[in-house]
Amino acid sequence: MRTLVVDHPLVAHKLTVLRDKNTPSPVFRQLAEELVTLLAYEATREVRTEPVTIETPVATTVGTAFTKPTPLVVPILRAGLGMLEGMVKLVPTAEVGFLGMARDEETLDIVTYAERLPENLTGRQVFVLDPMLATGGTLSEAIRFLFKRGASDVTCICLLAAPEGLKRVEEGVGDAKVTVVLASIDERLNEKAYIVPGLGDAGDRLYGLAK
Repeated sequence: MRTLVVDHPLVAHKLTVLRDKNTPSPVFRQLAEELVTLLAYEATREVRTEPVTIETPVATTVGTAFTKPTPLVVPILRAGLGMLEGMVKLVPTAEVGFLGMARDEETLDIVTYAERLPENLTGRQVFVLDPMLATGGTLSEAIRFLFKRGASDVTCICLLAAPEGLKRVEEGVGDAKVTVVLASIDERLNEKAYIVPGLGDAGDRLYGLAK
């Protein structure tokens, strides 16, 4: 597994505002979208392309196009939805699938409660969107799910990660081709499995607390 922390002043600035507990949800959503676009720029460096011949108003030239099948973007519900717009702005021709996973409070197992994905992902490059890599349980299970469907490689875009979560994902994926792109690796998890210093519950800060 390869881990890439994007070191850029714009990333650091936007992340600082996201961390601030006084940042309201509308601003949080906007900045999360902008931050994801910056992370996605780095995450897509190895996206597969092929030469294509086109006509400009002046001459014939050879350009670059995505190979088929095009990349698949998979936000993890619900917080991953807040990252989707920032990703598809950069890669508008990508297809989008959805994956809903949650922890069973009794068994502590990760349960897939919703999915909208092609049955066969053979040869597909998949980009997973999940803002907080905390314990790593959900992301590890999502990666396994995608490889079982035949994905060729998986790139995970997260805003933050805890060292404990990164270690769990790395141990879980083995030799599979996985890249994790982040804005920051934070200090640790607390006793409630929140990332410290973190930014709180990303889903609640994006959409408010559902009551």
